[in-house]
Order: sequence, then structure tokens, then C-alpha cells
Amino acid sequence: MIEPEAAFYELEDNMELAEDFLKYLIRYALDNCMEDLEFMNKMWDKGLLERLHFVLEHDFKRLDYTEGIEILKASGRKFEFPCDWGCDLQSEHERYLVEEHFKRPVILINYPKDIKAFYIKQNDDGKTVRAMDVLFPGIGEIIGGSEREADYGKLHARVAELGMNEKELWWYLDTRRWGSAPHSGFGLGFDRLLLFVTGMTNIRDVQPFPRTPQPPDFSRTPSECGSFRPSFAVRDSHILECAPAAPDFPKTGIRPP
Repeated sequence: MIEPEAAFYELEDNMELAEDFLKYLIRYALDNCMEDLEFMNKMWDKGLLERLHFVLEHDFKRLDYTEGIEILKASGRKFEFPCDWGCDLQSEHERYLVEEHFKRPVILINYPKDIKAFYIKQNDDGKTVRAMDVLFPGIGEIIGGSEREADYGKLHARVAELGMNEKELWWYLDTRRWGSAPHSGFGLGFDRLLLFVTGMTNIRDVQPFPRTPQPPDFSRTPSECGSFRPSFAVRDSHILECAPAAPDFPKTGIRPP
């Protein structure tokens, strides 16, 4: 995951950054890896280069979540999953908006607050938040992001509304307690980007490293673990991690009020 966070950025700035970032990466791949992309286009996915240019040549459509739901419901399409207001869109909904309705990448914004994280900036309607998802052809969501809530009172009220443990979040709330500024960020799924740029159909094919159920255990030698043993032990049907516990946070000696 690539996760930029920008100070003094509101949602509109965040959308511009996400679009420019994606187009830069795709253009870089076309400029520097054309031989590889032509090979993939010829041998694996004959529409690959066309899709890459499709993204570069079109402005991303900004679409309100509520309008997106109305389009989906009026489409007459029978989706596998329901698409009523308040639901989190599935890949089939996202791809319909991108590939069939608008025929260009879409940035979906202003989601219902009940399906998004507590720290996202609330809109004045009291029902939605300033979240965004960038939707791509063949992929669906490739970026998820938002403008963050900078108002301490609203953030504190949202934590209480969700019944979250305020004592565990004291350090986060303190970043707003004495004032803040507009700021936004997003997460780009790098594996999904590789999936899109290479034309692969299974995300496991673009993983740059092996994926295992537990993190590797470097606290024991091979002789202690035995040959070809995983980095975890199973006892009474429970997986027990071998790695030592992480130190308590914070390490600076500062304690919550």
C-alpha cells in the first residue's frame, strides 16, 4: 500500500492528487517498459495497451455516492448484490459505473458515514462524509481515501457515537485538541496497480514476495524450529505466534490523561 498524506489538502485537492499520481505511474510504465507491455498485450491480454491509454486520455469522473446509487438502480441490471443507499458498493457495481455507464475512471465521493471510518470529515448534511474511492476498469476500487476530520469536537463526538474506547485513542484525539488544519490522504493498492498495468487476472500473480499466514519468526534458529517448519505452532487448535510481543506504545514515557 502506498499512502500519501497531505497537509492543507481538502477533498478536491485529494482527488486531483490521486488522478495525477495514477496517470504518472501508468505513463511511466508506458515510457519505460513498453517492450514488456507489448509482450503482455500480445501473449496474455490483447486489450492491455488500449486500457492503459484509456485511463490516460480521459478525465476521471467525479460522482456523488447518492447519484451513483440512483444510476445503478435505474440501470435495469440484475446485480448479484443489492445496491441500496447505505450499502458498500461491490466490484460489480463499481465496474458497471466505469466500464458501461461513464466509460472512464470514476471517483466516487460523499459516502454514508455509517460505512466509513470515524476519522473522516463529516459533511454538513450529518449523513455523509468526505470519503472517496477511485474506480478503474477491470479492477473496481484501486484507491480509497478521504479528507480527515480536523475538528476536535466532531471527532470526539463520533468516537463516542460509535462506542469506541476513548482511552485507547487519546493520542489520536490529541492531534486535534489544540487545533489542526485541513488534511487528506489515500491508500493506493500497489498490487492492484500492478494487476491493472500488467493485465494479470489474479492478484497472487503480481505479489513480489511469498505470502504466509503469520510473520516470519527470527527469534529461533532453524535447529530449534526443525526443517521446513512454519513460523507458528499449533496447540489445541490455536495458532500461537513465536515472535515476541511488541513493546507498549508509547515509548517516550508520555501517558494518557
